Amino acid sequence: MSTEESFVLNNGIRMPQIGLGVLFAKDNGEVENAVTAALEVGYCKIDTASAYQNEQGVGRAIQLSEVPRASIFITTKVWNTQQGYDQTLAAFDQSLAALQTDYIDMYLIHWPVKSKYKETYKAMERIYKSGRAKAIGVCNFNVLQLKDLMEHADVVPALNQVEMHPHLSQNQLLHFAKEHKIQLEAWRPIMMGEVLTIPELIAIGKVHDKSAVQIALRWLIQRGVSVIPKSVTPKRIKENFELFDFELSDEEMLVLEGLNQDRRLGEDLSHVV
Repeated sequence: MSTEESFVLNNGIRMPQIGLGVLFAKDNGEVENAVTAALEVGYCKIDTASAYQNEQGVGRAIQLSEVPRASIFITTKVWNTQQGYDQTLAAFDQSLAALQTDYIDMYLIHWPVKSKYKETYKAMERIYKSGRAKAIGVCNFNVLQLKDLMEHADVVPALNQVEMHPHLSQNQLLHFAKEHKIQLEAWRPIMMGEVLTIPELIAIGKVHDKSAVQIALRWLIQRGVSVIPKSVTPKRIKENFELFDFELSDEEMLVLEGLNQDRRLGEDLSHVV
């Protein structure tokens, strides 16, 4: 992982700018094949979660890979029904066992369950201080929830993983995150393929001999946002990774900024209590 292809987190750890997302990848060989293809291409980050029910397959693929464990950045997450102090400690141990590893690079709260996320995070701080998680953070937290969490936390979240793409630029959240040195990471960054139908992305892609998907991913990385596009197709996994041999101009970045519609494709469960 070269320096220019990683972001430095607020605790000094380097995290790859792009990872493979494995949501919906089945634990019947499909997720193993996807992870194997990604590692062969050069990906160094795999993003899973206990709720995906494929941590075992991810772990098997990593065990069988020739890439050393120390070179792979593994993210996983505690699910809503696992939240709470003791429950989170137990859930973390279950994820370690499933992934066949003795540490996680990034451990995240999957959704902000309001009645529980503070005690969940306290458990995660304990895990972090033990060294079994190299970094901890959250997913799908808005600015108010981040402020609330940080008022009661000893460790500032290293990362907030949120829905972000050309139709949902999340500018306020991005500004807050940069101000507090919280890395943002985009899920659903290519809008489940919908970016392929956006004329502006297609036009900019022709200039760079890249696809609309690659343009959308490059835009996010240039904003300082890491990406975890999901695919189980080796060809697409490879194409999604080919982002570091071109750069969008300031004018092209502005075109993409202008596409925002504050439009969510996924659920917004930030109200969950």
